[in-house]
Amino acid sequence: MDTQIITPGHKDYPDAARRINKENPPTLYLRGLPLPELLAKRRVAIVGTRRITPYGRQVTTKIAKELAEQGIVIISGLAFGADAAAHRACLDAGGITVAVLPSPVEMPMPEAHARLAEQILTQGGALISTYPWSQEVHKGNFVERNSLVAALAEAVVVTEAATKSGTRHTMDFADQHSIPALAVPGPITSPMSYMTNHYIKENKASVCTGAEDVLNALGLTFTAAHAQRLHSRDPTEQMMLNLLSSGLSDGPELLVRSGLDVSRFNQVLSMLELSGKVQALGCNRWGIP
Repeated sequence: MDTQIITPGHKDYPDAARRINKENPPTLYLRGLPLPELLAKRRVAIVGTRRITPYGRQVTTKIAKELAEQGIVIISGLAFGADAAAHRACLDAGGITVAVLPSPVEMPMPEAHARLAEQILTQGGALISTYPWSQEVHKGNFVERNSLVAALAEAVVVTEAATKSGTRHTMDFADQHSIPALAVPGPITSPMSYMTNHYIKENKASVCTGAEDVLNALGLTFTAAHAQRLHSRDPTEQMMLNLLSSGLSDGPELLVRSGLDVSRFNQVLSMLELSGKVQALGCNRWGIP
C-alpha cells in the first residue's frame, strides 16, 4: 500500500492541520483511506491513559463501539491502553478507525501494535503521521501526534487520564481551537480519573456517559437501524461495507480498492445484496440502502 504525501500546498491539505503550526504546517503522510474521503466523514477522537483500568477499558470499549455502529470514524493514537481499546472496539463493531502515529506510517509504533495497524488498514481505515519514513522518533513527536489527533476530529473524548497524562496536549489543543471536548467521569479515588473529573469540574469538557452524549455534541441523533445496516461478521464483507459507506459506488473502482479477485468480489456483493445491506443502483454502481 503506497504512502500518500500531502503537503501544505496540496489541494487536499486539511485546514485543521494548519492550526498545529501556522508558520510551518506539517506535511502529512498517510496510508489507507484517502484524506478527502476521511474528512467527508463524521470523526471523533477517543484518547486516554496508557495505564488503563478495567473501568477505563469498559467505558472506552462501550463508547467506541456505539459510535462506530453509528458510522462515526474513531481517531486515536495506537498507544497502549485507551487508544488501543478504542481502535479494537471500533474494528470489532465493523467500523473505520484512524491511527495517528508518532512514527512514520511505514513503521507503526509501538511495534507490539503492528498487527493492529494492519487490521486498521484492512478494514478500510488509515494510518497518519507527520514524519517521513527516515525520521527518528523523539519525545516531541508524541506532543505533535496528540495535537493532530484533535485537529482531525470534530470532537474529543477522554475516558481516563492521570495528572501527567499526555492526553492534556490533545485536550489543550481542542480547547484552544473550540473543538467540543467530553470527559467520562470516574471514581474520585482513582488516580486514572483525576484529569477527566478535573476537566468536567472546570467546565473544560462536557460529561460523557455514552455515545449519545457525543452524538449530541455533533448535532446528531442516535439511529438504531444504522448499526445493523453497516455491520457484518465477515471481514471481507465488512471491508466492502466500509468502502461503500466512504462514498464509493462505482463497481470497477470498488474492485480495485478491495484488492479482491473478480470472482470473490462478485460473491461478496451478491451476499451483501441478498442480506439487504447493499443495493444495485444500475450501470455497475452500488450503494447502501
